Amino acid sequence: MKKLFYVLMLPCILLASFSCSDDSDDNPPAATAVQIRNTLLPGTWKITLFSEDGVNQTTNFSGYNFDFNASDVLLAENGTNNYAGTWTITVDDDNPGKLDFNIAFAGPNNFSELSEDWDIVQRTDTKLVLRHVSGGDGDIDLLTFEKN
Repeated sequence: MKKLFYVLMLPCILLASFSCSDDSDDNPPAATAVQIRNTLLPGTWKITLFSEDGVNQTTNFSGYNFDFNASDVLLAENGTNNYAGTWTITVDDDNPGKLDFNIAFAGPNNFSELSEDWDIVQRTDTKLVLRHVSGGDGDIDLLTFEKN
């Protein structure tokens, strides 16, 4: 009888172990909205990578410093031009266990390209790596901020 029990339990155990997934590119589990805000608020940041649909467009943001304000205002300045946008961290509508990093600029065109709901791929004290998958065609955009 014990042997039959073990034979019947083996498929259940195997099924349970294979049904788990590894979402290693999801938000780091320890990253909360408060922790991310606390990382971004002091100091200025620069874009070290902006790739849209596989095309590197980082040079569009050369010389700009980005300041994430506590009032959710995102300022981009290069000494000559100043642009204001917004930034927020919200719960992902499609996956409540994940966070979205939202950026919105009205213009100019190269800054409005940053306007997306980004997935947080990596966060350290000096780096924030973001990814956006287009809902229309599945193209992937990448955005990396590094602290000055």
